[in-house]
Amino acid sequence: MQLHDYSPNPGAKRRVKRLGCGESSGHGKTACKGNKGQKARSGSGTRVGFEGGQMPLHRRLPKRGFNNFQFRDKVGVVNVGDLDARFEAGAVIDEDSLRKAGLLNGRCDVVKLLADGEVEKSYSVRIGKVSAAARAKIEKAGGSIQA
Repeated sequence: MQLHDYSPNPGAKRRVKRLGCGESSGHGKTACKGNKGQKARSGSGTRVGFEGGQMPLHRRLPKRGFNNFQFRDKVGVVNVGDLDARFEAGAVIDEDSLRKAGLLNGRCDVVKLLADGEVEKSYSVRIGKVSAAARAKIEKAGGSIQA
């Protein structure tokens, strides 16, 4: 098969509707927009949720409750299995060293170490939060945790 043998699927390529190109084009005069009205004007259309001046649904429905989304703590998650590949034995692991190793990106309020993976080397961990299983794995490998 050669490059010139490729072609789009049947029906995938359609002719452009050429608007306002005279009566013989089939799309002349009003350019398929009908006569008068808001949708016939240039720059026409309404914003999302607009209901013609009627009170929109999102304003008619009652709003109740509290959402904590904007006040939540953003938790940066690191697994113990990722530490072996990026750190030497006896390394001090804190937020800065995790960022330099590429395990943490962006803004986070708290860093938590989780137990996914295995630990072969001993580390000195200085992170805000450590899961119980991760703590057990690091201490079993001879490391220490100062959370």
